[in-house]
Amino acid sequence: MMMNVLKRLPLVSMIAGLTLLTACGGNSASDNVTAGGGASAAPAADAAPAQDKPVTIEFWYGLGGKLGENMESLIQKFNASQQEVIVKGIVQADYSETEQKLQAAIATGQVPAAVLSSNMDWARKGYFAPMDELIAQQPDFNKEDFVQTFLKQGQVDGKQYFLPMYGTTQVMYYRKDAFEKNGIDASQLKTWEDLAAAAKKMTVQNGGKTTFFGWEPMWGSGNMIDAVMSKGGSILSEDGTKVTIDSPEWVETWDLFRKWIHEDKIMRIHSGGQGWEYWYKTIDDVMKGQAAGYTGSSGDQGDLDFSIVSAMEQPGWAGTGEGKPVAEALMAGIPAKAGDAEKQAAMKWLAYFTNSENTAFWSINTGYISVRQSALKDPAFVSFSETNPQIKVPLMQASHASAPFQDPTGGKISDALKIAADKVQIENTPAAEALKEAQQTAQAALDKVK
Repeated sequence: MMMNVLKRLPLVSMIAGLTLLTACGGNSASDNVTAGGGASAAPAADAAPAQDKPVTIEFWYGLGGKLGENMESLIQKFNASQQEVIVKGIVQADYSETEQKLQAAIATGQVPAAVLSSNMDWARKGYFAPMDELIAQQPDFNKEDFVQTFLKQGQVDGKQYFLPMYGTTQVMYYRKDAFEKNGIDASQLKTWEDLAAAAKKMTVQNGGKTTFFGWEPMWGSGNMIDAVMSKGGSILSEDGTKVTIDSPEWVETWDLFRKWIHEDKIMRIHSGGQGWEYWYKTIDDVMKGQAAGYTGSSGDQGDLDFSIVSAMEQPGWAGTGEGKPVAEALMAGIPAKAGDAEKQAAMKWLAYFTNSENTAFWSINTGYISVRQSALKDPAFVSFSETNPQIKVPLMQASHASAPFQDPTGGKISDALKIAADKVQIENTPAAEALKEAQQTAQAALDKVK
């Protein structure tokens, strides 16, 4: 997780036994039932009317580390800013766990009021509430101020089901000392071929074992999909009837990553572990001087020491122009089974998080892309960007990025790509073999829904 992808993401130590709070399933301080279930008696003179009590809601999110700290900071700031809503943040291990737990919550009806998760297929099935009327009730919301490409990513059949919280794209972080030592100018790395040559030059090998890696892609299909998009590849044909993930653009690109990792040993990946453990290990390799750089989320910036590292855009390929990696919005939704009061409270919280000042704060402190255009003119953001130019790299890359893939099969094509990526990155399976199998699986899934 396009950071999360993320992103300095959840620490493994934060994943321990989180208990669901009583705000789930439409239960809140505003839902009061009199003893015995009869008609309400008049409130006592010293007791506030039930409707004057704040509505307490849960907000689920798969963020940890400094990202989690920044989220909690905004939650506390929101709670202190008004007396109508109390938000209780519930931390999940990562984005995937958030969706898994939400699926279980939907089945039982005990849902949070807001969740940092989006699933278009679930929206179509009625699991998420449309936001249009709730948005219309918010003063000074100004939909036109949102980055429209991000806002549109939250729409299903013309209705707004998800609100973009922040944008992300995968950028490159590199050690300035490693580049300087080897005479490498980051501004001249325009292609993946250039990067591979630089990685080979920086790699240190002793006795056939690599002790310092020239580069570390991030585990999963994301980085390799970005590289394919930059080479002109596509996931579906223009008419949407054929899965094209076994085309030459895919096979050539993915097999180069396999070669760099398993044969040349100038790159490596960390895989597995709990939550975002693999992500931390990749970052740590670079920060501890065991690798020259890595491909990670714009949201990693809040956890990186830019006296040691710097940032650059993803490259393109020789003869194809600039890179076209995916830029996408991380979005929040309101489960349909939440109570009406909870839905209204959730929208107040989401509107607050995405106002100009707060989305600028989020960008400054995390590196994620602001979802409002006006945030770029926020005085704090302008001042920060003058002394921290790395904050502009994701914004520049997003200007020529690819749109995220909307899987018409409800995730089966994406799942096939994840399996193929593991075979290439971990098992050293030739890309042609892994992608052919993935294409057949994905095509069968597409044919079924078509």
